[in-house]
Amino acid sequence: MKQQSNAQPLGDGKIVKSPSGMKIVLKEIVRDKLALFSLILFGLIVAFVFGVSLVLKESEIVTVDLLAIFEPPSSEFWLGTDHGGRDIFGQLIIGTRNSLIMAFAVTIMSGIIGLVFGLVAGYFGGHVDNVFMRIVDFFMVLPTTLIIIAFVAVVPGYTLIQFSLIMTAFLWLSMARLIRSKALQQSSLEYIHAARTVGTPHYKIIFSHLLPNLSSIVIVNFTLSLAANVGIETGLSFLGFGFPESKPSLGTLMSHATNPQIFELRPWVWLPASILVLVLMLCINNVGQALKRSTDAKQRRG
Repeated sequence: MKQQSNAQPLGDGKIVKSPSGMKIVLKEIVRDKLALFSLILFGLIVAFVFGVSLVLKESEIVTVDLLAIFEPPSSEFWLGTDHGGRDIFGQLIIGTRNSLIMAFAVTIMSGIIGLVFGLVAGYFGGHVDNVFMRIVDFFMVLPTTLIIIAFVAVVPGYTLIQFSLIMTAFLWLSMARLIRSKALQQSSLEYIHAARTVGTPHYKIIFSHLLPNLSSIVIVNFTLSLAANVGIETGLSFLGFGFPESKPSLGTLMSHATNPQIFELRPWVWLPASILVLVLMLCINNVGQALKRSTDAKQRRG
């Protein structure tokens, strides 16, 4: 049994249905020119990066060329080279691809874990909620950044899969708490009680009735978490505790700025990655804020 429709009768007997959540989202994004521009720009960047990366070979990009060390931007090297003679443009493309794949993977995995935890805790409540939330509280008091740094320092030759898993282990908590609070509110409504009364299985109520009514909040949280995860990966790689230097990423390119000579005299090594990180995070956040406003508008309309 699904939640009752928000259709409202008019004086002449006609029924006008409230706009769907997707229509409200699209209307909000189209109305917000900055969010629309950000969405288009982000899509173009992603398409360009993944398209160009198909014709680039990462093994050639990371190969050291001592005869081309610190070459300035030219027709041969569009963004110059670094201290190993490696093409900055190629590293920027491959690094952006790696950073985005990492951010998307961590966002999806942590989002799914947090979503399941939050839905189950909020739907059942009581002892189940207490147990699940104590697990969340335990993870939240742990020094996340220090544990990730310790993992990187202790585990030699860690893989990107291991790195993404250790990040996922600590980044699902905010999603779980948000979904749990919203699920608690929805579980007290009549349509959930009615579904329970007619004997609908719990899993069907959770995924067929409860989850659709939280979909807009989930989408907003996923979007904002994507921007946050790009920043987390970039920050860890900048500090030397993320991607290894041999694996291009936006953070490893920005980490060259820690060298005063490179920072002052060779900005082409680190500046393009810094600008791209800023643009990506602004685009994602602008779209996320528009989605958040559309969610608020949907709630106001019932």
